[in-house]
Amino acid sequence: MNKTDTTIATDTTKRVLGLRELIAMGVGGMIGGGIFSVLGLAVDVSGHSAPFAFLIGSVIATVAAYSYTRLSLTFQSDGASFTYLERAFPNHLAVAGIAGRTVVVGYIGTLSLYAFTFGAYGAHLTGYADSGFVRVILSLSSLVVFALINLIGAKAMGKAEDIVVYVKIALLAILAGVGFFAVDTTYFTPVVNKGVSSIFLGGALIFVAYEGFQLITNSVMETKNPDKNISRGMFGSIMITSAIYIAIAIVAVGTLKAPDLKAAQEYALAVVAKPVMGRIGVVLVDVAALLATSSAINATLFGASRMAQEMAVDTLAPKAFSFRNRHQVPAFGVLLITSLAAILTSLGGLEMIAAFSSMTFLLVSIGVTIANFRLRRQTKSNLTLIVLGLALMGTTVVLLTIFLSRNNVTALVVSALIYISAALAHFLFTWMQHRHKSAP
Repeated sequence: MNKTDTTIATDTTKRVLGLRELIAMGVGGMIGGGIFSVLGLAVDVSGHSAPFAFLIGSVIATVAAYSYTRLSLTFQSDGASFTYLERAFPNHLAVAGIAGRTVVVGYIGTLSLYAFTFGAYGAHLTGYADSGFVRVILSLSSLVVFALINLIGAKAMGKAEDIVVYVKIALLAILAGVGFFAVDTTYFTPVVNKGVSSIFLGGALIFVAYEGFQLITNSVMETKNPDKNISRGMFGSIMITSAIYIAIAIVAVGTLKAPDLKAAQEYALAVVAKPVMGRIGVVLVDVAALLATSSAINATLFGASRMAQEMAVDTLAPKAFSFRNRHQVPAFGVLLITSLAAILTSLGGLEMIAAFSSMTFLLVSIGVTIANFRLRRQTKSNLTLIVLGLALMGTTVVLLTIFLSRNNVTALVVSALIYISAALAHFLFTWMQHRHKSAP
């Protein structure tokens, strides 16, 4: 790859994704691991102010998305954050290599979270909520199905995303619309019942609910008219997702007490639906959850495999990741990433993985924003927006670290060990490459 080019082009990749597919991908990636997983946590931490916590999360995502958008249009590549860091630190490839591995591991974690949630809601819908075996079978099935869809190619992925996401949005809109009529405004008194800081802490904890917007940059090479559609898809998907999150949070806080939502854990939305719509509402939420996690698996697998492929092209990952099948899909990456996610989702204990994923994508977003700062003349970016993004995300990381140190030290230690492992893996691969080249 020519490091002096400002735009990476290819004649072998067809541009088949339009604005509709990009928004579907972004919304699918966010909602799949968002409202179904973190609603109870947001209410537990922020109390009556949970809707504001989701608003804070959307603001952080928006300022982060600014740098992703500017960089993706300047350096068009499926490698996304890996490519941006590589361009910003050309003489320090370890930065891009370590970050790239960390992001892929983060994607594997979120894939396992989505698959776990799919299996849990599927088991609940079919009356086997207490059966771990049924949950695991459904979780693994969801991974296999969307791995096959991804292997067929970007066009099939885009069509599947269209169908799944727009049906899911309609179902959640029905729940929010009907739920507004059941809201008891006295449940919001006082509005800030856990302190102002709890709102920002809630926004920090639920950032993982917004990380899916980053997947859009992984599809820039398959996007029609990227100069217009990438930014519209990025910010459009954040706006749609934020509106849905805030509406659902208002209904949740206004219809149920916080202890009930906390006790429900991953079934928080089903608990919200029951007093609002009865048994029909519970089924509605279960179906929406299945659709949400399905589209999230689909979109995340798409982006993760292409990042691994781009790293391999730049000789920062094993060559096998660079091979594409006849549909121009990095098949090895799809299969390996799916297999690792299947192992994780079968083992359970995903709360820790979810915490790691949130921290990972915050740190990577900070890295991407720093890259945009270094390359701001090429990307023609606004310095004020860059600095604002760094300030907001830096504060979010500090808040999240403090929260984990007080409430889940194990998650903090495991996250640190995973980051260290990613760094060691990079240096080991680099050493083996150097040794191979120097061999007679």
